[in-house]
Amino acid sequence: MVNEDAALLNRRVTHMTPPPHFSAAVYTRPVFKEKRAITAEEHALILGAEVNAERKVFYQLCWHLGGSQGDLARLKGEDVDWENSTVSFTRKKTGVPVIVRLGSEALNLLKDLPAEGPLFPYLATVRAGDRATEFRSRCRQLGIEGVTLHSYRYAWAERALKCGYPERFAMENLGHNSKAVHRAYAKRALMKLPSLEEYERQAAVGQPAESGN
Repeated sequence: MVNEDAALLNRRVTHMTPPPHFSAAVYTRPVFKEKRAITAEEHALILGAEVNAERKVFYQLCWHLGGSQGDLARLKGEDVDWENSTVSFTRKKTGVPVIVRLGSEALNLLKDLPAEGPLFPYLATVRAGDRATEFRSRCRQLGIEGVTLHSYRYAWAERALKCGYPERFAMENLGHNSKAVHRAYAKRALMKLPSLEEYERQAAVGQPAESGN
């Protein structure tokens, strides 16, 4: 009886289905498309089509500040220093405090937002994925492809490079480890850079030297 049980067990083991074999290709890391900057024309199209006032101002602030969507969505009225024309916040990703000077257009946007509490009451409460989904939906409606909310950071970095904005200032604004800054300023070899003498002369009169292709 024992021999019969052993033989039966052996047959069952022999006929068991072997574990599936996975080739290395199954575990290959996905290849993502390179992120790109959103263009001024695309940004204008999005603003023109956006009917939600809060999201519209949010996209405009992304264009002006280039900050991460999470940091901008969490801004409060108390973060704005009207006397010094600045906005201050702490980067959620790194915990580093930041003070950014605002231009006249950005300041005008903030004047219509709450003076206390969240500047974006709805966007501050939703997940980053939800904000991203709403943005992608608007882009699809307009036939705009290859951009995300993060594309505003790349756009800011490229605009900064084009107008001769010092790289050290760009890094302070977007973060020293920002891929947007590193990628945009890595292209500076393609730019016609002003001489230091010219830049100093223009800076003395409040007009940064021009740079171009």
